[in-house]
Amino acid sequence: MDSLSDILAGMFSDSSAMMLAAMVFLATTVLTFGVMLAMRARGAVKKRAAGIGEYDADSARALHKSSMKAVQRLLDYASTHYAAEKDKGDTKVLRRRMMQAGIYDSRAVAYFFVARSALAICLAFLVFGFLPMIIDLGTSMYWLAVILGGIIGYIAPSMYIDRRVAIRRNEHRAGFPDFMDLLVVCADSGLSMEASLEGVGRELGDSYPSLCTNIHMANLEIRAGRTMSEALEHLGDRLGLDEARSFSTLIQQSAELGSSITDALRVYSDDMRHKRLSRAEEKAYSLPAKLAVPMMVCIFPVIFVVILTPVIVRLYTGHY
Repeated sequence: MDSLSDILAGMFSDSSAMMLAAMVFLATTVLTFGVMLAMRARGAVKKRAAGIGEYDADSARALHKSSMKAVQRLLDYASTHYAAEKDKGDTKVLRRRMMQAGIYDSRAVAYFFVARSALAICLAFLVFGFLPMIIDLGTSMYWLAVILGGIIGYIAPSMYIDRRVAIRRNEHRAGFPDFMDLLVVCADSGLSMEASLEGVGRELGDSYPSLCTNIHMANLEIRAGRTMSEALEHLGDRLGLDEARSFSTLIQQSAELGSSITDALRVYSDDMRHKRLSRAEEKAYSLPAKLAVPMMVCIFPVIFVVILTPVIVRLYTGHY
């Protein structure tokens, strides 16, 4: 205790040491409060920035939500409008084309018309805005290009649907003879027509998925209460094949006349195999005619150049 009191007495008696201690204390205090104020200001800035970001996100989300509501309202209006006109011939044909293309949504017709109108307007606007930046055209050619862009946008969805229908129809035509062969096997084994369709649909899933989907839809229609003839008739409409429609007529007539469905299926299956062989032979016989133009354009000129070049060189040099 005596030593501590001596140290304190010496410190307070020395004015320079006391001033140094006071300055160190004040500097430490100021530095501590400065760091605390800086951290507090930084936290406030972060909170304000987070609030601004949240506000922007909420406004962007609200804008996106309102845009989606507007688009959904437009699609609902178009769906209601074309659903009211479902008895018209053009709408029925388009709906059938949609089903043959594999588009089974009830609002597919409305989507088609909305997409066609929007694509026509967008392509015309793009040509109107960006074509002068690429090339310089006259006034008449410029407006002709704008109209052509609108026409292309108008017919592009229809061309896409036709392309999908053609691809799926080729798949259905290639898989229908196999469908008939498996159906004959199931019928010979004693299965009913409904069980045969269900089994064949499972077997064809890997090779012909589109055909399998349509067969499954026919099975669902039969389970829902439709007759076999109606379900097969709808199957033929969805497949878009004359062979499928003939198959529906065959089953209906066999049921009405009381004849053996197994024998009718066996005869029709043989006919389908002969038709597929005939189509393959037709493609093979038409191949030379299809190759004539590419050979004349691409191969014959090269052959003529290879044969005649030495003759021309010898004639030109006088050593022939």
